Amino acid sequence: MRASLIQIAVNEGESVVSRRSRAADLVREQSGADLVVLPELWTVGAFAYEQFETEAEPLDGPTYGAMAAAARDAGVWLHAGSFVERAGDGSLYNTALVLSPAGELAATYRKIHRFGFDQGEAVLMSAGESLTTVALPEQILGLATCYDLRFPELFRGLIDAGATTLVVSAGWPARRRGHWTLLNRARAVENQSYVLACGTAGTNGGVEQAGHSLVVDPWGEVLAEAGPGEEVLTVDLDPKKVAETREQFPALKDRRLGR
Repeated sequence: MRASLIQIAVNEGESVVSRRSRAADLVREQSGADLVVLPELWTVGAFAYEQFETEAEPLDGPTYGAMAAAARDAGVWLHAGSFVERAGDGSLYNTALVLSPAGELAATYRKIHRFGFDQGEAVLMSAGESLTTVALPEQILGLATCYDLRFPELFRGLIDAGATTLVVSAGWPARRRGHWTLLNRARAVENQSYVLACGTAGTNGGVEQAGHSLVVDPWGEVLAEAGPGEEVLTVDLDPKKVAETREQFPALKDRRLGR
């Protein structure tokens, strides 16, 4: 399975309309991939809190339309990162989309753990309540978004639901990049799964983004890592490696708690 992570730069000088068009073009350029992944809140920026209300859109809004067309044109499964969703009751959610190669909506995930410690996203967004997995032809994706990475119980829930590849879209700050690398590797090791972690580059809301998207194998080895700027990271994954790892080192069978 070929996966391409688009580490798009989210800077304050570019409009949402421009970045949406640019992201769609970047997706189309990955036509040889099986799965393409975008980061968290790349439309507005994860720390551009003042834009959340004005740029919120319904599930079937312009971001969905642009990403569905791009997935269809490229013929890829597309984890379209997340955007600010306005629900029917007016609530805002940090919502991820997964689209099929036909451009059809395969799954949504509303971020469960909101960042901000009673500020920012934590008060502006409502919390999701459900775990989400998506069955691809050779892998089952488990979806998580940014701050979710600090809550290992979410990932164990995804594994129990059958996930073999964990996809983390993020707008992670540069000042905590060490945690980003550490936690993604930990989630891969403890769940014996691939981790595809796609973050943003650039600066938004005055916060420099970490970049350094990475792909981690089920043994915790980093197969590829991006730099700090805008970049597309492409890696070929062996779908059989998850089952082989779990058979060679069957630690998950020894679980005593949380089952």
